[in-house]
Amino acid sequence: MLDTLRVISTPEGVELTLRLAGPVSRGLAWLMDVIIRLVIFAVCSATLAGLEQYGTGMAMILWFLLEWFYPVIFEVYRHGATPGKSLMKLRTVMDDGTPVSWGASMTRNVLRAIDFMPLMYVTGFLSMIISSRFQRLGDLAAGTVVVYSNEQRYGQMLPDAPIQSPRTRLLPTEQRAVIDFAQRLPGWTDERADELASLAEPLVDQRKTIAPRLQLVGIARYLLGQR
Repeated sequence: MLDTLRVISTPEGVELTLRLAGPVSRGLAWLMDVIIRLVIFAVCSATLAGLEQYGTGMAMILWFLLEWFYPVIFEVYRHGATPGKSLMKLRTVMDDGTPVSWGASMTRNVLRAIDFMPLMYVTGFLSMIISSRFQRLGDLAAGTVVVYSNEQRYGQMLPDAPIQSPRTRLLPTEQRAVIDFAQRLPGWTDERADELASLAEPLVDQRKTIAPRLQLVGIARYLLGQR
């Protein structure tokens, strides 16, 4: 079995279902990213060739950045997905379903060097087929999993509200709390929901004409990648 479902129960009693991605889909995403990086490197190297030795040095720096920061930047700022993962409808998340953090992304990508050993990610592949959650060593160390993107599914579970980014940087547990609030919203009256949402200041701006509960729903949609 290459893919499976994992149900996560939050402390608030909310259950989230994540569909884990197996080695085949992850391998294809990795291959696409390699091709994209090679194309970028080839184009930039051709442009830098005219600078002779300085161009060679800049090309080496570019390769270093592409190798180590390309996946991290995309995972943190593009909803857990590099271009290759986006094409395969995959994304990286923390193992509790929250967005991947900077530290976790750095950890899992630095450890790609070990997962690659002895060649072509043999160690990472063996780790994935042994792990019940298809985690390579980098994922195990970082506490991350790769799942099929279910942004649309989550979005369908949330009430309609204008999408907005949080006014402050949120910890993973805080992001989880905002999403849980939005998912449980249909179970409360509007007055009770606004009362609870008002406790989230400064995340909620009382001066806005949008009701506090809808501000939190908009932030939850943003956290789930609907930007």
